[in-house]
Amino acid sequence: MRKKILCFLAFFIVVLSSFANPQKDSLLTSKTIVPEVKQKRYPVAPFKDTLFYVYNKVGSFSAENRANAITEKIRKLYEDSFFEKDSIAVVPSDISQDIIYKNDFVIMSILDVDAKAENQTAHFIATRNLNLIKRAILYQNENYSLLPKRLGYTALLILIIGIVLYFVGKIFNRIKLHILKNSDKYFKGFNYNNINILSPQKQQFILMKLYSFVKGLTLILIVYLSLPVLFSIFPATEAYTTTLLRWILSPAKLAIMGFVRFLPSFVTIVVIIFIFKYTIRIIRFFFEEIKKENIKIDGFYSDWAMPTFNIIKFLLLAFMVVVIFPYLPGSDSSIFKGVSVFVGILFSLGSSNAIANMVAGLVITYMRPFKIGDFIKIGDVSGEVIEKTALVTRIRTPKFEDITIPNATVLSSTSTNYSSNTKVINNGLLIHTTVSIGYDVPWTAIHKALIEAALKTDMVEQTPLPFVLQTSLDDFYVSYQINVYTKQPTKQPLIYSSLHQNIQDSFNEAGIEIMSPHYSALRDGNTTTIPPNYLKDDYEPSSFNIKSKE
Repeated sequence: MRKKILCFLAFFIVVLSSFANPQKDSLLTSKTIVPEVKQKRYPVAPFKDTLFYVYNKVGSFSAENRANAITEKIRKLYEDSFFEKDSIAVVPSDISQDIIYKNDFVIMSILDVDAKAENQTAHFIATRNLNLIKRAILYQNENYSLLPKRLGYTALLILIIGIVLYFVGKIFNRIKLHILKNSDKYFKGFNYNNINILSPQKQQFILMKLYSFVKGLTLILIVYLSLPVLFSIFPATEAYTTTLLRWILSPAKLAIMGFVRFLPSFVTIVVIIFIFKYTIRIIRFFFEEIKKENIKIDGFYSDWAMPTFNIIKFLLLAFMVVVIFPYLPGSDSSIFKGVSVFVGILFSLGSSNAIANMVAGLVITYMRPFKIGDFIKIGDVSGEVIEKTALVTRIRTPKFEDITIPNATVLSSTSTNYSSNTKVINNGLLIHTTVSIGYDVPWTAIHKALIEAALKTDMVEQTPLPFVLQTSLDDFYVSYQINVYTKQPTKQPLIYSSLHQNIQDSFNEAGIEIMSPHYSALRDGNTTTIPPNYLKDDYEPSSFNIKSKE
């Protein structure tokens, strides 16, 4: 009798407590009353109120750990803004009844030992727990949904991102305005060894391009780095947060770690470059002294100094590249080797003419047929040498035409140097011209007239004296060649023109006609071909004289 009274009082207290707390009762009404058991139990209470208990462990996974794990999974479902109640189901397996969400998310598993602890079947407990979980999540969503807050956080974050982008853009615009206002101060060009590498305008253009790139990259990074924060607000997109960060952090980490691993090789490369740089400087100083003739080596001309230095410099740089090559990142990869072979094949196939010209230029340098400033003739081209490079030789003609001749052509052609004997210690270049006069004029008079004409010519040496050579005795005339010395070979066209003018004047003053060799000497009253101002006042044209012979 006493036991019955105690049971009735306990039932009455439970009923009164349910009326006192209706919210809690809404969850309890859906629970199944489980009998008391003696073993320890652990509650599953994701929302403070207990939904059910976990009694048994599974392997090394204790009952408490199981209860905590189930609690966290239920909370995760609650945080899903797109939770679908019909996607939770009980799926039986070989050893358990599994409560699964969307066919892949296992919330909990009910084993036979769990069913025995409550004196129920595993299917019954799984169905009961499924309903409890579903009702608890729906109840929390209806009364305490996080979706409005998440939407508010999203709007606030977008507003903050917009404000940051606005102020960052303003800062960049102020920097640009400051640079443009002080362009004369910041942009002065870039010169190296008297070589204008960058003009102020080009320097400003490049900096503005770099400024635009940095500005765009900064704005893109701000937006990109804000996306993980936005995606983390909603559980459905939270997984993309790690992905977006990994897209940036993984390449950055690889680059940083690659650079750290490359540091020892980088230091080695710097040391090698330093050694070769100062070795080349020492060699350059030595050859510059040879060029200035401060150092003299028998059989080695001063004009060979810089070409020889350039050859040695090229060989040293090539050797330096070979030494540095194994230390370059990726030098041992098959792609790097394949590209190197491909470039080598292209260079060998496409540069045969260039290499031929370079070799010819090297041979010409050591043959010393001419130097810059010499007046030469190559083939049909005559002029002053204005430039000698590894590939071509440039000549400026007396008509100021710049002609470029490949060194291979120069080497295979005959070249004439008019300037090689025009130094102070030499007589100079011997130039000549020829006139043909009939046999009726004494050769002594012609010699005298030609020498007088030569001595009157500008830019002709007075010593040694000009001289005349009779080069041929032809049917109607004799060829007289006047030879004169000059030390200005580049003025040959002017010298020849002046010499020809003086020859005409001297012959006219001497009364010697310069006429066609086949011109008939018989005249029937025709006047001489000498200009009238050179004729005597009593001059009369010759006429035929006819005599009879008896």
